[in-house]
Amino acid sequence: MYKFAHISDIHLGPLPNLSIRELMSKRITGFINWHRNRSKHLFVNTLDLLLSDLKSHDPDQLLITGDLVNLATKIETRLAREWLDTIGNPVDTTVVPGNHDAYVPGAHDKSVAAWYPFIRSDDAPDAWPEDDHVFPTFRRRGPIAIIGCSTSNATPPFSASGFYSPRQARETVNLLKKAGEEGLFRVVLIHHPPIQGAAASHKRMIGIRRFAAAISLGGAELVLHGHTHLNTVYSLKTHGGTVPVVGIASASQGPGGHKPRAAYNLFSLSGEQGAWNLTCERHGLTQTGDHVVIDETRQFYGKPQPQIPVEDAARFLEA
Repeated sequence: MYKFAHISDIHLGPLPNLSIRELMSKRITGFINWHRNRSKHLFVNTLDLLLSDLKSHDPDQLLITGDLVNLATKIETRLAREWLDTIGNPVDTTVVPGNHDAYVPGAHDKSVAAWYPFIRSDDAPDAWPEDDHVFPTFRRRGPIAIIGCSTSNATPPFSASGFYSPRQARETVNLLKKAGEEGLFRVVLIHHPPIQGAAASHKRMIGIRRFAAAISLGGAELVLHGHTHLNTVYSLKTHGGTVPVVGIASASQGPGGHKPRAAYNLFSLSGEQGAWNLTCERHGLTQTGDHVVIDETRQFYGKPQPQIPVEDAARFLEA
């Protein structure tokens, strides 16, 4: 039995003191939003309580799908790295960035550089190569292959959309095929939900059809995402069946807000290629906010997705 856990949208707080120069950008809108809304419901003690419960189940791997910070300031990025160092070894923790981690131009690269040991592929250089071709990433852990994709990019004020590029789609297909040939259970990490209508138009993922085509061509067993701060289960339909697409609430969301309270998903995997058995337990914060309980248990039966004709899907990779 191999166990892996999924959390997302950490939004480490509180906000640090910001200079006038830092606020003379899109950050001013995030700063106002934090003090009007997020600071009332996103709590560090909630995150600590959630992680304490998560660690009691001793998962083999922790998967984090972005938004570790709020405004992607230099100090936030550094503190997020220090936080990552406290929760686990980079070998046992895998991260992909979210839109808040790339809040302003240049922030994405700084976040990736700071958190690189928790992001990089198994065969990647030990030091960040200072280019934008880090993603998709590929990690083998026990019976699973973790393919990390990035939709993280700077956007204008009042926008939180993500972008999944044609290059990344092509390389994702190759990694998925490689993992399938090795008989691994393929878990794809991405911040924005790759589902039409799952997020508001100004928060959507640009390249949804491209991502669906990559999954269809390469094959996958599970897709995990964040961004919406909701506990959701969708599926991507392919010619060979469906792939579960699972989202999770913010790991810092306390009680009393309009979004679900903090939660994490704990997956237990057994079986082998062609006969996978996957159980998902969602552990969530109680209404009183003082402990974590199992909210829901769901059974997935992952099956490798047969490849579909190239002419049916490849055209979307360049769309």
